[in-house]
Amino acid sequence: MDTVTQEKHEEKGAGKEVSAFENSLKSNDTEEQIDIWFYRPIGYQIALFCAKIGLRPNPVTIISIFFGVAAGILFYYQELWINVIGMLLLVFANSLDSADGQLARMTNDKSRLGRILDGAAGDFWFIAIHIAICLRSQNEGWSAWIWVPGVLAGASHVVQSAMADYYRNVHLFFIKGTSGSELDNSRDLQREYDSLSWQSDFGMKFIARTYLNYTKLQESFSPNLQKLLGVVREKFSNGLPHELVTDFRAQNKPLMKYTNIVQFNTRVLFLFLWLFLDQSWIYFFFDMFVLNPILIYMIVNQEKVSRYFHQQILTGKFNGFKSI
Repeated sequence: MDTVTQEKHEEKGAGKEVSAFENSLKSNDTEEQIDIWFYRPIGYQIALFCAKIGLRPNPVTIISIFFGVAAGILFYYQELWINVIGMLLLVFANSLDSADGQLARMTNDKSRLGRILDGAAGDFWFIAIHIAICLRSQNEGWSAWIWVPGVLAGASHVVQSAMADYYRNVHLFFIKGTSGSELDNSRDLQREYDSLSWQSDFGMKFIARTYLNYTKLQESFSPNLQKLLGVVREKFSNGLPHELVTDFRAQNKPLMKYTNIVQFNTRVLFLFLWLFLDQSWIYFFFDMFVLNPILIYMIVNQEKVSRYFHQQILTGKFNGFKSI
């Protein structure tokens, strides 16, 4: 049987129709409730419109970058009504960011460049937000030292988002296979990077170098996971055993809620709160001292899960089960 998501297989087995909207989602395991209730329905309608007029996913992502950066600029001003406009722009930018992925899945228009752009979009938004808050704080009387937590929080955000994205794709790899995941590894990316020329492929080589560094960052924080992925690719090149998929999903799914917490929705809700209270600087400390401990907890537990399954595979537990 072809590799499919276990959740959709179960739904079909129970006689439930999987709607076009549900097919536009990555997986219920990795989707946050706010996304399912709010962003994904809006993104789906945007994706339908884009498909109708022939707009491809990558331009949608680029448009989202402009809206997100514009939102960040508006957080520089102390007038609340301007900040509210910025909040609405940021919400719309995230709706577009949702739409590009849904559009790609609906039209099967996926690409490595699209994956890179999608990952970079949020970084552009929050670079603008961090710069705006630092400048705003200086106008409010803070010294230039405010840039220290601003930069540290920015670095924290990069790692948090990178690892959350990585763990989601690992989960999708185990329950969907390579066709349903965007999981990459630095070995393959290095070969692609080396095949490009700075002279004739400058733009793509620069992008490839950036993405290679991004992937190496993800791998550096997950040594046990790298061992697990290595042995999985070596032993199960023709498909993962059903028992491994089931067991991994059961143990790993509870960790997905932490990937959601350190991503967009939680941080933005608190950012909006502090903008309403005219205390935007608190956002930096929230990022460092609340979200970073959650990141550490997420990494530690993901490594425990990875170590367990690595050992189970090495002892031959899953060798007798049929691949799916």
